[in-house]
Amino acid sequence: MNIILVMIPLSLLILAGAVAMFFWAVNHDQFEDLDSPGLLPLADDPEEAGVAGGERQESDATDP
Repeated sequence: MNIILVMIPLSLLILAGAVAMFFWAVNHDQFEDLDSPGLLPLADDPEEAGVAGGERQESDATDP
């Protein structure tokens, strides 16, 4: 019975942390563009994919 006195506040603390993390993610635009990251692996042109391959090859070519 005493474990309930520990588990209820602990679960409320975890819930408050999860809600705080959710609102932080919303405020920092983490859910702004959900479609583009899923389409990046399907892009044929590396330049369309951003950092997928085009920029990495250029940086390797400039290294001594």
